[in-house]
Amino acid sequence: MRFASFAGLVLPFALGEKLVIPAVEEAVSLQLAEFDRYYVDAANKTLDSPGTLSFNDARGIEQRTTGSSYWYETIAHQGISAFNDDPTTYKVYRNVKDYGAKGDGKTDDTIAIQSAIGDGNRCAPGTCASTSTTNAVVYFPAGTYLVSSSIVSYYATHLVGNPNSLPILKATADFSGFGVIDGAQYQPGGSLPWIATNIFWRQIKNFIIDTTAIPATNAATGIHWPTSQATSLQNIVFQLSSDAGTQHQGLFIEDGSGGFMNDLVFYGGLYGAVFGNQQFTVRNLTFYDAVTAISQIWNWGWTFQGISINNCTVGLDMATRDASNKEVVGSATFFDSSFTDTKIAFNVSRNSDSSPRTGGSLAIENVSLKNVGTAVQYGPTQAALLAGTTASSTIDSWVSGQVYHPNGPNKVAGAQTPFTRPTSLLSNGKYYQRSKPSYADLPSSSFSSVRDGGAKGDGKTDDTAALQIVITAAAALGKVVYFDAGTYIVTSTLFIPAGSKIVGEAYPAIMSSGSFFNDVNSPKPVVQVGNSGDSGVVEWSDTVVSTRGAQAGAILIQWNLASPSGSPSGLWDVHTRIGGTIGSGLTSGHTSMHITTSANNVYLENVWLWNADHDVDDAQLRQITVYSGRGLLVESKVGNIWLVGTSVEHHVRYQYQFRNTQNIYAGQIQTETPYYQPNPSARSPYPLISASDPNFDVSCPKATAAPNCAEAWGLAVQASKNVLVYGAGLYSFFSNYNTSCSAAGASTLCQQGMVLYDAASTTNFRIYGLNTVGAYGMIYRDTVRLATYDYNINVFPSSIISFDNAA
Repeated sequence: MRFASFAGLVLPFALGEKLVIPAVEEAVSLQLAEFDRYYVDAANKTLDSPGTLSFNDARGIEQRTTGSSYWYETIAHQGISAFNDDPTTYKVYRNVKDYGAKGDGKTDDTIAIQSAIGDGNRCAPGTCASTSTTNAVVYFPAGTYLVSSSIVSYYATHLVGNPNSLPILKATADFSGFGVIDGAQYQPGGSLPWIATNIFWRQIKNFIIDTTAIPATNAATGIHWPTSQATSLQNIVFQLSSDAGTQHQGLFIEDGSGGFMNDLVFYGGLYGAVFGNQQFTVRNLTFYDAVTAISQIWNWGWTFQGISINNCTVGLDMATRDASNKEVVGSATFFDSSFTDTKIAFNVSRNSDSSPRTGGSLAIENVSLKNVGTAVQYGPTQAALLAGTTASSTIDSWVSGQVYHPNGPNKVAGAQTPFTRPTSLLSNGKYYQRSKPSYADLPSSSFSSVRDGGAKGDGKTDDTAALQIVITAAAALGKVVYFDAGTYIVTSTLFIPAGSKIVGEAYPAIMSSGSFFNDVNSPKPVVQVGNSGDSGVVEWSDTVVSTRGAQAGAILIQWNLASPSGSPSGLWDVHTRIGGTIGSGLTSGHTSMHITTSANNVYLENVWLWNADHDVDDAQLRQITVYSGRGLLVESKVGNIWLVGTSVEHHVRYQYQFRNTQNIYAGQIQTETPYYQPNPSARSPYPLISASDPNFDVSCPKATAAPNCAEAWGLAVQASKNVLVYGAGLYSFFSNYNTSCSAAGASTLCQQGMVLYDAASTTNFRIYGLNTVGAYGMIYRDTVRLATYDYNINVFPSSIISFDNAA
C-alpha cells in the first residue's frame, strides 16, 4: 500500500491503481503506476485536459520517474579516503543490502543497517571527538526496512535513499531508542557523544520515516539531529501517529550550531519538529495534522523560509521561558509561508517587559493565512496580538522586538513596512528557491567519473591534468562530472566551463598545493568557474575545496560566470576548508570565495567557508592558528545572488563583503571572528588591498583606537543596493584565545564593531534578526556607531529584530 496526499488528505492506493482525486471543478484520475510517492498541492495543480492532472509541487518532493533505478546505485564505486589509516581497504560506499538488509517490510533490518554504518574503523559515538578520514555513504535501495531500535549514525556519515522510490524506515511496535535515526546517541551519564557545535559534514536525504506502528501514547522520534555546519536533511517524509494523545515527534534538535535543512514533509504528531540550536536556516517544510507543527525550545536566531502549516493547533510555538521566567528563544524570522486551518499561527511570550530585553523577538513577512483563529497569540494570557481570519489574508510585515531606522532602539510590536524586494530575486512573488539536484532521471552512463579519467584522489598525486580533461570533456558531451570520494591535489587552476554539472561523493576534496598558489601579491583561483564574459549555467554540489601547506595567494573559488536571468547557476553543499585536517599541513589562503564583477545570477545553498580554528583529527580538538585573508567577496555588478543557509568563519579582514553590487538575498548568514585577534590584529598578516578591503586605518586609527578595534568585520557593505538579510548570527567569542570577553556581563568585549556600511552609496540595506556576540558596536555607518550591544541584550547574543539604513 502507498499513500498520496491531496489538500491535506492522506489517501491510500496500490501501485497500478487509478487514484480519483476530487478536483475543485471536476473529478480527475491520475495513473499512479509510474510513481512510488507523489504529493499533490491543490494550490498549484492545473487541469490540462479531462482525465489528466499536472502540477508543480512547491514543497520540493521530487517526481518519481518510471521505475525505481537510480544512477548512484549502479555506478562503479571507486571512492577512497586518502588519509584513512588503511585507504586501500576502507569502504566509503556501503549498500545496506550488501550487509544483509532485506527491505521487504517483514525482516528486522536493524543489525544489518548498523553493520553497514559501522564497517571499518569509523568514528562511532563516544569513540572519537571528530574525524575527516572516515567519511562514508550508506545507501538504501527502494524498500521498506523494519527497525526495532535506533539506526545510530556515526561521524561524517551520509545516509542516502533512492530518490526515485523513497525507502521507508519503519519502526516496529516495540521499537526502542531515541530516534528511528539517532544522529548523536546519548552516552552513559547523559552527554552527547560529540560536541554538538563540532558535528560537521553529514547528510540524510531521500527517506520516509514511519513511526505509526508505535502506539500513539508512547514517545517516538523520527530523527534526532543535534548538529553544526556542512550538514543537511533533504527530501524526507515523516509519518507520525495523529491519534488522540499522540506523543510522536518527527524531528528533534536540542543543541548545536547549524545548519540547514529543506524539503521535509511531516504528517501528524504531537510535534512535527522540535528545534533547539544556535542558528539555522530551514526551507520548504510542510506540516499536516500536528498538534504543534514547530516547537522552538531555544535558539539565538532562526530563519524559516517557505513553511506550509496545515490543520494544526499551533504553527510556530516560541513561547518558551525558563524557571526564572526569562525568555530562552532569542529570535525568529519567518517569511514566504502559509498557515491554513490552524488555530494559532504564532504563539509567543515576548512583551514590553520581557527579560532579557530583546528575548523572543519575531519578524514575519509575506505570510498568508486562511481559516486561522489567531495570527499571533501572547501565550501567557492567550491574548491576540494579531487577529486571525476565516477568509484569506496576508501579513505583509509584522515584528516584535527592537527596531532601528537606522537609529533606535524603538520597541515595536506591530506592522511595519516590508522589505522592498527586487523582482529579479523573486519567483511567483517569493524569493527564488531551488533544491539540490539528484539527477534522478539520468542513467549511470550520463556520468563521467574522475577516477575513470585517470585521477587518483590519493592526496599525493598531482591530479590537475586528469581532472581538467574529464571536466572539459563532460561539459562538451552534456555529462555530469562525478567526483568519486578522495582528495585530489591540484597545482594550478582547475577551470569549470559553462554547462558543467558536478556532483561529489562523501565530500571529495579538491586540494591546492605548491608555489603557484603562494604569492600573496598575485592571488590565483584554485577553482575558476568561467572566464570574464562567459555566460551559461553551472551546477555544483557536495564538494570541498581546500589547501595544503603555504597557499597565501589561493582564492579557493572564483566565480566569473554570468547566468541567464531566471536560470541561476547553483552551488549546494560546496564548502571550502583551510587547514584543520590531516594532510592540510600548516596552511593559509587568500580568499575563500570571490564572485567577481562579471558574474551574476548565482544561488548558494548550505555553503560553509571555513578557515579552521581547530584540528578535527586531533583527539583533544586542539585549537590551531591558520591565516586566510578574506571570506566571501561579492562584487557582481548585476548581482542577483541568493545566499541560503551560508556561513563564513575565521578570516582575517572580513567574513562577508558586498561591494559595488546589488540584489542580494541572504538567509541566516553566520560568522565567527578569528580566535587569535587582536594578536595579531586584522591589519596583518595580509596587506591591505586598497581597491576592495575595508580600511582599518580609517575605522581604527592606530594612534587612538582601542586594541580590539581592528578586528574582522562579520559583514561589510560598500556602495551596494538591495542587500536584504533575513537572519544573521555574527559572533566574536575570543580575544587572543580567551572567552571572557564574550561572557555574560563582560566589562570589555572581544571587538568594537561587527557590521559596517557606507552612508554615501549604500541603499536599501535591511536586516531582520541581527544577532551579535562579543561586539560592542553592532552596526557602524562609516565610523558612526548606530547600535550597541547593551541596549539590545538577548538570551546570549544582542538582537535587533529589524534594521533599515534609510535615514
